[in-house]
Amino acid sequence: MPLSDDQPHTRTRLPVGEQPSSQSNQRQSRPLRTLLTILVVVTLLVIAISIANRGKPDPGDSGHSADRAAPSAASGAGPAPSGDQPVTTTANGIASGFPHSDQGAQSAAANYAVAIGSADMFRTDSRHTIVATIADPGAAATLQSRLDQGFSPETAAKFGVDSQGRPPAGMTFVSRTIPVGTKSSGYSAESVKVDVWCTGLYGLAGERSVRPVSEEWFTLGLSLRWTGTDWKLTDFSRASGPAPVPPDQQAATAEEITGAVEQFGGFRYAR
Repeated sequence: MPLSDDQPHTRTRLPVGEQPSSQSNQRQSRPLRTLLTILVVVTLLVIAISIANRGKPDPGDSGHSADRAAPSAASGAGPAPSGDQPVTTTANGIASGFPHSDQGAQSAAANYAVAIGSADMFRTDSRHTIVATIADPGAAATLQSRLDQGFSPETAAKFGVDSQGRPPAGMTFVSRTIPVGTKSSGYSAESVKVDVWCTGLYGLAGERSVRPVSEEWFTLGLSLRWTGTDWKLTDFSRASGPAPVPPDQQAATAEEITGAVEQFGGFRYAR
């Protein structure tokens, strides 16, 4: 039976030690909240440190930084592209100041292959400038003599140009070397041999050309020496191939080749 509000109310007083205290509850809850806060902060710090360390290299692998710079190729795909960042200095239009390393030597060899295979080599003055730029001073005279013989007036005539590399009127002379890959052997801090696998375009572009621009595959063997500031050429050789199977592709017309040669500039820095 419900009690009426008119009935007298009875108040019970508990002993002092048994009375609830809000201050006591607050004192007990504060350490709990502090502990939870600390746990949350520590957890967040652990997560942050894990994320930060995820992209760091293994300290025990510091001796292989060059290998890490070149990603490994998929199985059966051959060596992956590699090489140091392009140099920012040039000498007579040719890249210079290569790193004192195996990769630096390969980069130098690729650039020197481009210079040796350029149309400038058919002109005496520019050929001498190229040799003076890329050759080791101790080997420059020998290299100059060999290249002067190699680019003789007889050789120029076979390419359809005169002794100074000038084509007949209305024709465009094409001589470009494009490195496809490099490999080094016998590397030391003083010298190295670098093979540069290349493809090249040679011939006369024009309507009545009797030597149309054609493609060739070859390998240049370049011996380099560290001179104290850069890699320089001491010797070279040339071997045919390896050449891939030619594609079943229609050859461009003389007008298309001439337009391509005039519109697409060659690369000064290769690698």
